[in-house]
Amino acid sequence: MAQIFKAKKKSVSQKMLTLTVSAMDHQGRGVAKQGSKVCFVNGALPGEEVKAQLIDDKARFASADCKKVLRASAHRVTPFCQHYQVCGGCQLQHLDASQQLVEKQAAVSQLFSKFAKAEYLNWQAPLVSEARHYRRSARVAVMHDKAAKKMRVGYRAQGSKQLVSIERCDVLSTKFSALFTVFDELINNHAGLSCISHLQLCEADNAAYVVIRHTKPISNALKTVVEKACDEYQWCLVWQSHSGEIDHTHHPMPYYTIPEYDLTFEFGLENFVQVNPHVNQAMLHQAKEWLDLQGHEQVLDLFCGIGNFSLLIAKYAKHVIGVEGVDSAVALAKQNAQTNSLSNTDFYCFDLTQSMQSAAWFSKDIDVLVLDPSRTGAMAILEQLPLTQFKTILYVSCDPVTLARDSAIILQAGFSIEKIGLMNMFPHTGHIETMALFHRR
Repeated sequence: MAQIFKAKKKSVSQKMLTLTVSAMDHQGRGVAKQGSKVCFVNGALPGEEVKAQLIDDKARFASADCKKVLRASAHRVTPFCQHYQVCGGCQLQHLDASQQLVEKQAAVSQLFSKFAKAEYLNWQAPLVSEARHYRRSARVAVMHDKAAKKMRVGYRAQGSKQLVSIERCDVLSTKFSALFTVFDELINNHAGLSCISHLQLCEADNAAYVVIRHTKPISNALKTVVEKACDEYQWCLVWQSHSGEIDHTHHPMPYYTIPEYDLTFEFGLENFVQVNPHVNQAMLHQAKEWLDLQGHEQVLDLFCGIGNFSLLIAKYAKHVIGVEGVDSAVALAKQNAQTNSLSNTDFYCFDLTQSMQSAAWFSKDIDVLVLDPSRTGAMAILEQLPLTQFKTILYVSCDPVTLARDSAIILQAGFSIEKIGLMNMFPHTGHIETMALFHRR
């Protein structure tokens, strides 16, 4: 029988390097040179000399973990979380919060230079919030640890599927400060709760919700035990079976408000809403100011979700068309328009990664385009839209790589970048949110 030769993977786990870090990439990793190629160093900061352990060595780049700082950056600080460097939730607690913005902005500028050939960007002041307790929502995993012979309640470990037991999370809303210890005790003391797979947390303006996802039926008696244990924390418990459906009839519909513009948004616990409410309000205000609508504009809001941008824009434009690929979000956008007495909106459910030839929502009268896509960006729809008909494009991005890539398409269509600014939605993490305003030349 013929044998196929397979080369053994080269072991790099024990190799230590001394590296000088020159910059930070868009994922919050230090960037250094290892011979003729780039090495990305987790936990290292620009200006530092570090001892790093090689974890991956490819033909064009390498990756390493910082093990010892030989020469520290002036911006290095002591992480405030006891779980830091074990939990995978935060990546930048070792960097001063204000310097995080400096490095993120530099990373975005580098990406625009690389992908969009745009060297000079008109950076505006970043939108910021408190650096701790900014998250109103999170997903908490529950898993059985065979070695420890117990259930763990917490977050995934950095770069791993393993679960880290969390005692407290200082970037999460204080409403949920006790949640980890409460559910750790409940699940480990009651075998019938071992079927819980995760907890979805969300603090709305009217209640703090805990969605309990379970893969097997849980008795009413045991549910009562959980509810009594949670009573003092005033969490609104929602039981979600393996089917995935959430029954909204047994608890109030969650909502958030934007008092500055007298807007109320109801949302389903399965729908996407911005994690950082303070930055979301600032983001909406900035969008309104940057667009400077005069009341005669026809606006197309793509990836509109439950209407976060659409409803605000509708207060200042002639007409707004919102398009979203999730049925439940479109239904809520329509409902929210009615709740806020806005009659100049239309919402459509449409997969924006597909051909728009049959799109009933597109009109030649539209002159303003708003984009708020997921991390995959908006390239599929940008390549189809007749961009030259728009006078203004506002792009709200949660991934700087796809923003820079998509900006190249917009610039090639005859636009210039009027303004750009960071929105620090996720302090202490490598996530970068950006808003860019384009005007037709």
